[in-house]
Amino acid sequence: MRIAVLGANGRVAHAVARAFLGHGHQVIAITRSGRCRDLVGKVDYRAADAMVEGELIAATRGADIIFNGLNPLYHQWPIYALPMARNVMAAARAHGARHLFIGNVYNYGYRMPVGADEKTAFSPDTEHARIRIAMETLFAEEAERSGVQTVILRAGDFYGTVAKGAWFDQAMITRIRKGVLLWPGEMDIAHAFAYLPDLAETFARLGERMAELPAFETFNFEGHTLSGHAFHALTEKAVGRPLTFKRMSWLPMRLAAPFMPVVKALLTMTYLWRQPHSLDDAKLRRFLGAIPRTEPVDAIRQALIDQGVTVAADAKTARVSEPSPVLQGMR
Repeated sequence: MRIAVLGANGRVAHAVARAFLGHGHQVIAITRSGRCRDLVGKVDYRAADAMVEGELIAATRGADIIFNGLNPLYHQWPIYALPMARNVMAAARAHGARHLFIGNVYNYGYRMPVGADEKTAFSPDTEHARIRIAMETLFAEEAERSGVQTVILRAGDFYGTVAKGAWFDQAMITRIRKGVLLWPGEMDIAHAFAYLPDLAETFARLGERMAELPAFETFNFEGHTLSGHAFHALTEKAVGRPLTFKRMSWLPMRLAAPFMPVVKALLTMTYLWRQPHSLDDAKLRRFLGAIPRTEPVDAIRQALIDQGVTVAADAKTARVSEPSPVLQGMR
């Protein structure tokens, strides 16, 4: 197959491109510049501005699947997210291509539960939730109106790969070389994480079986459900040494928010670090069978290595904390 990957330099899109290449497919890597970092295989590099419908249609010509990894800057979602989504639909419609989309947990709102599944009601409690719900509604309406297929895979907080821009690398491990692991929220509650190599591999497997699915379908990807204390214990095992565990202060971000729109936008989502939540992927397992799932300690270890953090050659000899009984891969 030929998979057009939109925003191919982005964290998720780049990982998905590599996964499809690993399956032997061809990738059309689409970025604003037409350049993309370290992809190996059958790659066609193309340039397009996703805000220009004609450019996006031209760049996706020949694609069997369009992977939508477009992700405007956080504070610019109200300006760009829906217009880009409409242009992606126009491109898929023009070529008869299928559409793969990365969903997130924002749709569930402030009361997102532990074990949210595909039938859990959405709640537009934040602007970002309202935008995401509107995008998915657009995709569902397009599927009904024109038959453009959309399959959504919903996941929690990303970590893993050499890319930067997630809570893991921008906050949690920023002081790990000094022996400190930071946690942005309540330390005893469940939080949904997605290890990117596993998520990307799941996208590749879904892409290969889209013909078996209806015109609009959604799946949840559980990933790793971990409390702060469990993440601490696993990270100690991963690095092979004890780590001081501290709760991150939000004060610097609150002080910066009036002057930095992106920080102000991020602060609206802090509830996810106070609200216990996780994703139930039983439906995905029924469809795909086995789902890629790297053990959390191995995923954290590799994610640290990818970010240039030195880990012990034999991490099993370290004296570490005991994991909290709060969720580790809850079903």
